[in-house]
Amino acid sequence: MANIKSQIKRNKTNEGRRLRNKSVKSELKTRIKTAVTSVENGDENSVAAIRIAVKKLDKAASAGVIHKNQAARRKGRLMARLAKLNQNQ
Repeated sequence: MANIKSQIKRNKTNEGRRLRNKSVKSELKTRIKTAVTSVENGDENSVAAIRIAVKKLDKAASAGVIHKNQAARRKGRLMARLAKLNQNQ
């Protein structure tokens, strides 16, 4: 445990941020998984699921939870899946 007052304070803020980031990342995984499964199953609301996933990715990137390039890469992969499905139909 830290002895310096500023480091004790820093540890508290880091823990709060860690928990917030953890919940955001967990929701990201859930939304992406939902979007991917709906695209693969050919659901009619797959576009809405992708839209929600993209929105969550953008919010996470703007909050600094994930890097903006990682968000762009994940969005690109989602869109590629959707385009591949539409091309096969």
